[in-house]
Amino acid sequence: MSNHENPISLNSGKGNLAKAIVSQKEGHWSVPEGTILASRVDRLAAFVLDVVVIMTILLFITKGKIFYVWNISMWLSTDIHYSIMMAFVIFGGHWLYWRYSGIYLSRSLGQKLFGLAIVADDGSEMTSEMWDKRVQNKLIYLIPVIGLYKGVYDLASIAHRHTHQSNIDLKVNSIVVKAYSLPPFNRKHIK
Repeated sequence: MSNHENPISLNSGKGNLAKAIVSQKEGHWSVPEGTILASRVDRLAAFVLDVVVIMTILLFITKGKIFYVWNISMWLSTDIHYSIMMAFVIFGGHWLYWRYSGIYLSRSLGQKLFGLAIVADDGSEMTSEMWDKRVQNKLIYLIPVIGLYKGVYDLASIAHRHTHQSNIDLKVNSIVVKAYSLPPFNRKHIK
């Protein structure tokens, strides 16, 4: 047995056994002890709620003209500029909402309703640059066919990763957590 590895490895004492396994597997795990990661169902429900609220507000602001985006005949006519303008309104409205609610609340209103918060992968507050990168990548979900494919793919990724991170979370180094599960020090910026 001298040329075989020992099949038993002991926990080094840093955190619980689950963190030790993740640490060995991925090389790090700096999330505060006791933090509960958000499920994909909560994340999806918060996203859908946010989109419904933003689109309802845009519907009233544009007096119904927001529907030009989904009117195929408008895209194929000489009035295409109306559809293009409404597409900019939709992307701009969502970008502003997600960026500023993220910066000032550390979450959107839909995420607040479901008790979620977005923090850096070490549990600290996200920077403005991190929010910009996150929101830019999140806008792809609004493109009809591509967004549906990308959304389903990311939901599957969340379910299969032990960190519950989407591809956007991996790019930004963020995690979505249950806000109440963060230690008070890491929770002070969440509103």
